[in-house]
Amino acid sequence: MVDRRQFIGAALGLSAATAAGLPAGAAGMTYDEAVKTSRAPLAAAPRDRELVRFATLAANSHNTQPWIFAAHGNEITIAPDFKRRCPAVDPDDHHLFVSLGCAAENLSLAASALGWRVNSVFDGARIVIALEEAPPAASVLAGAIPVRQCTRAVFDGRPATPEILHQLENACREPGVAAILMTERSAIKTVTDYVLEGNSAQMRDQAFMRELVSWMRFNETDALATMDGLFSRASGNPSLPAWLARPLLRFFFTEDGENKKYRDELDSSAGVVVLAADRSDTSHWIAVGRACQRFGLQATALGLKYSFVNQPVEVAALRPQFATSLGLGDRRADIVMRFGFGPGLPRSLRRPPELVMQP
Repeated sequence: MVDRRQFIGAALGLSAATAAGLPAGAAGMTYDEAVKTSRAPLAAAPRDRELVRFATLAANSHNTQPWIFAAHGNEITIAPDFKRRCPAVDPDDHHLFVSLGCAAENLSLAASALGWRVNSVFDGARIVIALEEAPPAASVLAGAIPVRQCTRAVFDGRPATPEILHQLENACREPGVAAILMTERSAIKTVTDYVLEGNSAQMRDQAFMRELVSWMRFNETDALATMDGLFSRASGNPSLPAWLARPLLRFFFTEDGENKKYRDELDSSAGVVVLAADRSDTSHWIAVGRACQRFGLQATALGLKYSFVNQPVEVAALRPQFATSLGLGDRRADIVMRFGFGPGLPRSLRRPPELVMQP
Protein backbone atom coordinates (compact mmCIF):
# COMPACT_ATOMS: atom_id res chain seq x y z
CA MET A 1 0.00 0.00 0.00
CA VAL A 2 1.37 3.47 -0.94
CA ASP A 3 2.04 5.78 2.03
CA ARG A 4 -0.09 8.95 1.83
CA ARG A 5 2.98 11.16 2.25
CA GLN A 6 4.73 9.45 -0.66
CA PHE A 7 1.59 9.98 -2.75
CA ILE A 8 1.48 13.69 -1.84
CA GLY A 9 5.22 13.95 -2.41
CA ALA A 10 4.91 12.43 -5.87
CA ALA A 11 2.21 14.98 -6.72
CA LEU A 12 4.58 17.74 -5.60
CA GLY A 13 7.52 16.27 -7.49
CA LEU A 14 9.40 15.32 -4.31
CA SER A 15 11.52 12.24 -3.69
CA ALA A 16 10.20 9.49 -1.43
CA ALA A 17 12.74 10.42 1.24
CA THR A 18 11.77 14.08 1.09
CA ALA A 19 8.05 13.30 1.08
CA ALA A 20 8.47 11.23 4.23
CA GLY A 21 9.41 14.41 6.09
CA LEU A 22 6.47 16.52 4.94
CA PRO A 23 4.71 18.07 7.95
CA ALA A 24 1.60 19.00 5.99
CA GLY A 25 -2.06 18.54 6.80
CA ALA A 26 -2.55 17.03 3.35
CA ALA A 27 -0.39 14.13 4.53
CA GLY A 28 -2.97 13.27 7.18
CA MET A 29 -1.84 15.44 10.10
CA THR A 30 -4.17 17.37 12.36
CA TYR A 31 -3.62 21.10 12.79
CA ASP A 32 -1.96 20.61 16.18
CA GLU A 33 0.30 17.87 14.80
CA ALA A 34 1.38 20.11 11.92
CA VAL A 35 2.20 22.94 14.34
CA LYS A 36 4.15 20.61 16.60
CA THR A 37 6.14 19.22 13.67
CA SER A 38 7.06 22.62 12.23
CA ARG A 39 8.07 23.87 15.67
CA ALA A 40 10.03 20.81 16.80
CA PRO A 41 13.40 21.42 18.52
CA LEU A 42 16.29 22.26 16.21
CA ALA A 43 18.23 19.23 14.98
CA ALA A 44 21.80 19.17 13.63
CA ALA A 45 20.83 17.26 10.46
CA PRO A 46 19.85 17.65 7.75
CA ARG A 47 21.49 21.00 8.35
CA ASP A 48 20.10 23.09 5.50
CA ARG A 49 16.55 21.82 5.92
CA GLU A 50 16.65 22.49 9.66
CA LEU A 51 18.02 26.00 9.22
CA VAL A 52 15.34 26.80 6.64
CA ARG A 53 12.64 25.32 8.89
CA PHE A 54 13.68 27.63 11.71
CA ALA A 55 13.93 30.58 9.30
CA THR A 56 10.31 30.05 8.21
CA LEU A 57 9.13 30.43 11.81
CA ALA A 58 9.89 34.15 11.52
CA ALA A 59 7.27 36.87 11.66
CA ASN A 60 5.93 37.89 8.24
CA SER A 61 3.14 39.99 6.81
CA HIS A 62 -0.28 38.24 6.71
CA ASN A 63 1.62 34.94 7.15
CA THR A 64 2.20 35.03 3.39
CA GLN A 65 5.69 33.52 3.88
CA PRO A 66 7.09 35.51 0.92
CA TRP A 67 10.46 33.80 0.69
CA ILE A 68 12.42 31.34 -1.43
CA PHE A 69 15.55 29.61 -0.08
CA ALA A 70 18.41 28.00 -1.92
CA ALA A 71 21.30 26.07 -0.37
CA HIS A 72 24.60 25.26 -2.11
CA GLY A 73 27.61 24.11 -0.15
CA ASN A 74 28.04 26.37 2.85
CA GLU A 75 25.86 29.14 1.46
CA ILE A 76 22.14 29.72 1.91
CA THR A 77 20.29 32.48 0.08
CA ILE A 78 16.92 34.03 0.89
CA ALA A 79 15.11 35.68 -2.01
CA PRO A 80 11.70 37.35 -2.23
CA ASP A 81 8.78 35.36 -3.59
CA PHE A 82 6.95 38.14 -5.41
CA LYS A 83 4.04 35.81 -6.17
CA ARG A 84 3.19 36.20 -2.49
CA ARG A 85 3.36 39.96 -2.33
CA CYS A 86 0.42 42.02 -1.04
CA PRO A 87 0.03 45.03 -3.37
CA ALA A 88 -2.88 46.59 -1.46
CA VAL A 89 -1.36 46.71 2.02
CA ASP A 90 2.28 46.69 0.89
CA PRO A 91 2.55 48.35 -2.55
CA ASP A 92 6.29 49.06 -2.32
CA ASP A 93 7.13 45.61 -0.84
CA HIS A 94 8.32 47.18 2.40
CA HIS A 95 6.75 44.48 4.59
CA LEU A 96 7.98 41.78 2.22
CA PHE A 97 11.63 42.76 2.71
CA VAL A 98 11.11 43.25 6.45
CA SER A 99 9.82 39.65 6.48
CA LEU A 100 13.00 38.48 4.71
CA GLY A 101 15.05 40.22 7.39
CA CYS A 102 13.08 38.41 10.09
CA ALA A 103 13.78 35.06 8.39
CA ALA A 104 17.49 35.88 8.02
CA GLU A 105 17.75 36.64 11.74
CA ASN A 106 16.13 33.33 12.67
CA LEU A 107 18.41 31.42 10.31
CA SER A 108 21.51 33.15 11.66
CA LEU A 109 20.60 32.43 15.29
CA ALA A 110 19.83 28.79 14.48
CA ALA A 111 23.11 28.41 12.56
CA SER A 112 25.10 29.76 15.50
CA ALA A 113 23.37 27.30 17.81
CA LEU A 114 24.45 24.43 15.53
CA GLY A 115 28.07 25.58 15.34
CA TRP A 116 28.21 27.76 12.25
CA ARG A 117 29.56 31.30 12.13
CA VAL A 118 27.42 33.47 9.87
CA ASN A 119 28.36 36.19 7.41
CA SER A 120 25.36 37.85 5.75
CA VAL A 121 25.44 40.21 2.78
CA PHE A 122 22.67 41.82 0.75
CA ASP A 123 23.12 41.03 -2.94
CA GLY A 124 20.55 42.68 -5.19
CA ALA A 125 17.22 41.43 -3.87
CA ARG A 126 18.76 38.41 -2.09
CA ILE A 127 20.26 37.85 1.33
CA VAL A 128 23.34 35.65 1.01
CA ILE A 129 24.34 33.83 4.20
CA ALA A 130 27.77 32.18 4.24
CA LEU A 131 28.42 29.53 6.89
CA GLU A 132 31.77 28.73 8.48
CA GLU A 133 32.34 26.11 11.17
CA ALA A 134 32.66 27.51 14.69
CA PRO A 135 31.94 26.41 18.27
CA PRO A 136 28.18 26.12 18.93
CA ALA A 137 26.76 29.29 20.46
CA ALA A 138 23.33 28.58 21.92
CA SER A 139 21.31 31.62 22.96
CA VAL A 140 18.01 32.43 24.62
CA LEU A 141 16.90 34.05 21.37
CA ALA A 142 17.54 30.89 19.36
CA GLY A 143 15.70 28.91 22.02
CA ALA A 144 12.69 31.20 21.66
CA ILE A 145 12.33 30.68 17.88
CA PRO A 146 9.89 27.73 17.98
CA VAL A 147 7.88 29.35 20.80
CA ARG A 148 7.52 32.91 19.50
CA GLN A 149 4.18 34.01 18.12
CA CYS A 150 2.34 37.25 17.42
CA THR A 151 -0.50 37.32 19.94
CA ARG A 152 -3.49 39.47 19.14
CA ALA A 153 -5.14 39.27 22.55
CA VAL A 154 -5.94 41.61 25.40
CA PHE A 155 -3.02 41.62 27.84
CA ASP A 156 -3.28 41.96 31.63
CA GLY A 157 -2.06 45.55 31.93
CA ARG A 158 1.00 44.79 34.07
CA PRO A 159 3.93 47.15 33.51
CA ALA A 160 7.31 45.85 32.41
CA THR A 161 10.22 46.31 34.78
CA PRO A 162 13.12 48.62 33.87
CA GLU A 163 15.35 45.56 33.39
CA ILE A 164 12.88 44.03 30.93
CA LEU A 165 12.62 47.30 29.01
CA HIS A 166 16.41 47.53 28.88
CA GLN A 167 16.68 44.02 27.41
CA LEU A 168 13.96 44.73 24.85
CA GLU A 169 15.71 47.91 23.77
CA ASN A 170 19.04 46.13 23.48
CA ALA A 171 17.46 43.43 21.30
CA CYS A 172 16.52 46.09 18.74
CA ARG A 173 20.05 47.36 18.26
CA GLU A 174 20.90 47.14 14.56
CA PRO A 175 23.09 49.47 12.45
CA GLY A 176 20.92 52.01 10.66
CA VAL A 177 17.82 51.25 12.76
CA ALA A 178 16.41 53.26 15.68
CA ALA A 179 13.96 51.97 18.28
CA ILE A 180 11.49 54.21 20.10
CA LEU A 181 10.19 52.47 23.24
CA MET A 182 7.08 53.99 24.84
CA THR A 183 5.48 53.03 28.14
CA GLU A 184 3.80 56.30 29.17
CA ARG A 185 0.03 56.09 28.83
CA SER A 186 -0.13 59.42 26.99
CA ALA A 187 2.34 58.20 24.36
CA ILE A 188 0.48 54.91 23.95
CA LYS A 189 -2.79 56.83 23.56
CA THR A 190 -1.26 58.87 20.73
CA VAL A 191 -0.18 55.67 18.96
CA THR A 192 -3.65 54.23 19.57
CA ASP A 193 -5.28 57.21 17.87
CA TYR A 194 -3.14 56.66 14.77
CA VAL A 195 -3.81 52.90 14.80
CA LEU A 196 -7.57 53.47 14.90
CA GLU A 197 -7.45 56.10 12.17
CA GLY A 198 -5.37 53.78 10.01
CA ASN A 199 -7.62 50.81 10.69
CA SER A 200 -10.69 52.80 9.69
CA ALA A 201 -9.02 53.86 6.44
CA GLN A 202 -8.05 50.28 5.62
CA MET A 203 -11.46 48.82 6.36
CA ARG A 204 -13.05 51.39 4.03
CA ASP A 205 -10.59 50.40 1.28
CA GLN A 206 -12.18 47.66 -0.84
CA ALA A 207 -8.87 46.55 -2.37
CA PHE A 208 -7.32 46.18 1.10
CA MET A 209 -10.30 44.20 2.37
CA ARG A 210 -10.33 41.86 -0.63
CA GLU A 211 -6.64 41.17 -0.16
CA LEU A 212 -6.98 40.64 3.59
CA VAL A 213 -9.91 38.24 3.20
CA SER A 214 -8.00 36.28 0.54
CA TRP A 215 -5.39 35.42 3.20
CA MET A 216 -7.93 34.48 5.89
CA ARG A 217 -8.20 30.81 6.83
CA PHE A 218 -11.48 30.28 8.66
CA ASN A 219 -10.87 26.77 10.01
CA GLU A 220 -8.22 24.11 10.47
CA THR A 221 -8.99 22.38 7.18
CA ASP A 222 -8.55 25.59 5.17
CA ALA A 223 -5.31 26.40 6.99
CA LEU A 224 -3.90 22.91 6.49
CA ALA A 225 -4.69 23.05 2.78
CA THR A 226 -2.27 25.96 2.25
CA MET A 227 -0.09 25.97 5.41
CA ASP A 228 -0.14 29.78 5.37
CA GLY A 229 -2.44 32.74 5.92
CA LEU A 230 -4.32 34.18 8.87
CA PHE A 231 -5.93 31.31 10.78
CA SER A 232 -9.04 32.49 12.64
CA ARG A 233 -8.23 30.91 16.00
CA ALA A 234 -4.67 32.28 15.92
CA SER A 235 -6.30 35.73 15.96
CA GLY A 236 -8.68 34.90 18.79
CA ASN A 237 -11.69 34.25 16.53
CA PRO A 238 -13.80 31.08 16.30
CA SER A 239 -13.20 28.37 13.74
CA LEU A 240 -16.12 28.18 11.28
CA PRO A 241 -16.83 26.50 7.95
CA ALA A 242 -15.75 28.82 5.14
CA TRP A 243 -19.19 28.65 3.51
CA LEU A 244 -20.66 30.08 6.71
CA ALA A 245 -17.86 32.44 7.73
CA ARG A 246 -17.55 34.33 4.44
CA PRO A 247 -21.15 35.61 4.25
CA LEU A 248 -21.12 36.38 7.99
CA LEU A 249 -17.80 38.27 7.81
CA ARG A 250 -19.42 41.65 7.17
CA PHE A 251 -21.47 41.29 10.34
CA PHE A 252 -18.72 40.40 12.84
CA PHE A 253 -15.68 41.95 11.11
CA THR A 254 -16.62 45.63 11.26
CA GLU A 255 -14.76 48.92 11.53
CA ASP A 256 -16.22 49.71 14.94
CA GLY A 257 -15.63 46.19 16.20
CA GLU A 258 -12.01 46.08 15.06
CA ASN A 259 -11.32 49.57 16.42
CA LYS A 260 -12.65 48.49 19.82
CA LYS A 261 -10.39 45.43 19.74
CA TYR A 262 -7.33 47.51 18.92
CA ARG A 263 -8.17 50.06 21.60
CA ASP A 264 -8.58 47.33 24.23
CA GLU A 265 -5.39 45.61 23.12
CA LEU A 266 -3.30 48.79 23.29
CA ASP A 267 -4.89 49.93 26.56
CA SER A 268 -3.89 46.60 28.12
CA SER A 269 -0.31 46.66 26.81
CA ALA A 270 2.77 47.44 28.86
CA GLY A 271 4.29 49.44 26.03
CA VAL A 272 4.77 50.09 22.33
CA VAL A 273 7.95 50.03 20.25
CA VAL A 274 8.43 51.72 16.88
CA LEU A 275 11.33 50.80 14.60
CA ALA A 276 12.60 53.33 12.07
CA ALA A 277 15.49 52.98 9.61
CA ASP A 278 17.88 55.74 8.61
CA ARG A 279 16.92 55.28 4.95
CA SER A 280 13.94 53.84 3.12
CA ASP A 281 15.41 51.16 0.86
CA THR A 282 15.40 47.37 0.70
CA SER A 283 18.65 46.84 2.59
CA HIS A 284 17.42 48.99 5.48
CA TRP A 285 14.04 47.26 5.48
CA ILE A 286 15.87 43.95 5.88
CA ALA A 287 17.81 45.48 8.78
CA VAL A 288 14.51 46.54 10.36
CA GLY A 289 13.31 42.96 9.99
CA ARG A 290 16.32 41.61 11.85
CA ALA A 291 15.76 44.06 14.71
CA CYS A 292 12.05 43.29 14.68
CA GLN A 293 12.65 39.54 14.93
CA ARG A 294 15.12 39.90 17.79
CA PHE A 295 12.60 42.05 19.65
CA GLY A 296 9.95 39.35 19.30
CA LEU A 297 12.34 36.61 20.38
CA GLN A 298 13.60 38.60 23.36
CA ALA A 299 10.04 39.39 24.42
CA THR A 300 9.19 35.69 24.18
CA ALA A 301 12.26 34.69 26.21
CA LEU A 302 11.17 37.16 28.92
CA GLY A 303 7.67 35.71 29.11
CA LEU A 304 6.04 38.58 27.22
CA LYS A 305 3.54 38.51 24.37
CA TYR A 306 3.51 40.96 21.48
CA SER A 307 1.72 41.80 18.24
CA PHE A 308 1.92 44.21 15.34
CA VAL A 309 -0.17 47.38 15.07
CA ASN A 310 1.21 48.60 11.77
CA GLN A 311 -1.76 50.60 10.47
CA PRO A 312 -0.01 53.99 10.91
CA VAL A 313 2.84 52.88 8.63
CA GLU A 314 0.65 51.01 6.12
CA VAL A 315 -1.67 53.92 5.25
CA ALA A 316 0.44 56.20 3.06
CA ALA A 317 -1.53 59.37 3.85
CA LEU A 318 -1.11 58.78 7.58
CA ARG A 319 2.54 57.73 7.59
CA PRO A 320 4.18 61.23 7.50
CA GLN A 321 1.90 62.51 10.28
CA PHE A 322 2.77 59.52 12.44
CA ALA A 323 6.49 60.00 11.81
CA THR A 324 6.22 63.68 12.75
CA SER A 325 4.45 62.80 16.01
CA LEU A 326 7.43 60.61 16.90
CA GLY A 327 10.01 63.25 16.02
CA LEU A 328 11.41 61.18 13.14
CA GLY A 329 11.68 64.06 10.71
CA ASP A 330 11.95 62.72 7.16
CA ARG A 331 12.52 59.15 8.30
CA ARG A 332 9.83 56.55 7.82
CA ALA A 333 8.37 54.66 10.76
CA ASP A 334 8.76 51.04 9.64
CA ILE A 335 7.23 48.76 12.26
CA VAL A 336 4.92 49.28 15.25
CA MET A 337 4.57 46.58 17.94
CA ARG A 338 2.80 46.44 21.28
CA PHE A 339 3.93 44.19 24.10
CA GLY A 340 2.84 43.02 27.53
CA PHE A 341 1.86 40.03 29.63
CA GLY A 342 -1.04 37.95 28.44
CA PRO A 343 -2.43 34.60 27.28
CA GLY A 344 -1.24 32.50 24.40
CA LEU A 345 -3.30 31.67 21.31
CA PRO A 346 -3.15 28.80 18.79
CA ARG A 347 -0.04 29.07 16.65
CA SER A 348 -0.01 29.68 12.91
CA LEU A 349 1.26 27.17 10.36
CA ARG A 350 4.30 27.30 8.10
CA ARG A 351 4.94 25.59 4.79
CA PRO A 352 7.54 22.82 5.09
CA PRO A 353 11.08 23.50 3.86
CA GLU A 354 10.56 21.28 0.81
CA LEU A 355 8.00 23.76 -0.51
CA VAL A 356 10.12 26.88 -0.02
CA MET A 357 13.54 25.58 -1.11
CA GLN A 358 14.77 25.58 -4.67
CA PRO A 359 16.72 22.50 -5.83
